[in-house]
Amino acid sequence: MQFRNNRPLTAHVSILAAEVCWGLMSPIGKDAMAHGIPNIDLVTFRAIGAAMLFWIASLFAKREHVPLRDILLLGAASLLAVVFNQCLFTIGLSYTSPVNASIVTTSLPIFAMIFSFLILHEPLSAKKVSGVLVGCLGAVILILTSAQAANAKVGDIRGDLLCMAAQCSFALYLSLFSPLVRRYSVFTVNKWMFLWATIFILPLSGNSLATNDCSLVPASAWLEAAYVVVMGTFVCFMLMMVGQKTLRPTVVSIYNNVQPIVSVAVSVAMGLSILRWSQGLAIVLVFTGVWMVTKSKSKGDLATQKEHSDDK
Repeated sequence: MQFRNNRPLTAHVSILAAEVCWGLMSPIGKDAMAHGIPNIDLVTFRAIGAAMLFWIASLFAKREHVPLRDILLLGAASLLAVVFNQCLFTIGLSYTSPVNASIVTTSLPIFAMIFSFLILHEPLSAKKVSGVLVGCLGAVILILTSAQAANAKVGDIRGDLLCMAAQCSFALYLSLFSPLVRRYSVFTVNKWMFLWATIFILPLSGNSLATNDCSLVPASAWLEAAYVVVMGTFVCFMLMMVGQKTLRPTVVSIYNNVQPIVSVAVSVAMGLSILRWSQGLAIVLVFTGVWMVTKSKSKGDLATQKEHSDDK
C-alpha cells in the first residue's frame, strides 16, 4: 500500500522497468530471428499486435475525437515512427550484433537535436555542438569496428547503418509531429499509428508471411516474438506513461542509459555478441555526447529563463 501511495517511487520503478524491458528487446529479438522468424515478419507481428492491444486499451480510456485530417497526419507520422523506424532497426538487428544495435539506439537525442536545429530552429550551444561531435566520434568508431570485424557477433556495418537510419527516422518524426501527438493520449496516438503501420507493412510482408513455414519455428522463438510485441511495445509504453506523469524529462532521459547496459550484458551472456574494447570506447563516447546534448537548454528553456530574469 505504501508503494502505491509513493508516486515518485512508483514513477522511478516504472521508468526503470521500461528501460530494462527495452534493453532486453535487442538480444531477444535477435534470438527470435536467428531461430526462424524473418525480420520483416517480426516487424509485422509487432505492428499488428500493438494495434490490437492499443485499440483494446483505448476502449477503457477517455474517448477522444480525432478529426479526419489528424488521422491522415498520424498515418504520415506512422511512416517515420513505426514503418521506417521498425523496419530499418529490425532488419539492421538481423545483420549486426545486439550490442551495436543498442549502442546506436542511444544516439537518438543527438539526431533529434540536429533535426530540431534544422527544422524547429532550436539554438545550437557550444555544449550541443561538442556533444554531437563526441557522439559522432563514438558512432564512427563503432562502424569502423564492424567494418573490420570478421565475426557477426562483433558487428556488421550494414546492420549498424540501418539501425542508425532508424534513429534518424524517429528523430525526424519527433521534430515534425510532436505538436500533433501531444494533442492526444498515448492510447489514441498509438492505436492509429500502429493501425496505419499495419496497413503499410502488410503488402511488404505478405509474401514472407505466406511462404514461411511456421511449424519449423520453435516455441521459444514465438515466445520471444510475443515478448517484443507485448512487453517491448505495449507494456513499456504504459510504464513510460506512468513515469512521465511525475518525473522531469531530464530525469527520464538519464534512465535511457539503462537500456544499452542491459542489452550488452544479456547479449554477451547469451553468446549473441562479443564485446571489444573499441565498442566499450564507443559506448563511453556516445553516452558522453548524449549527456552533453540533453543537458543543454532548449529554445523553450531559454525563453523561460529570459522571462524569469526579466521579472527580477
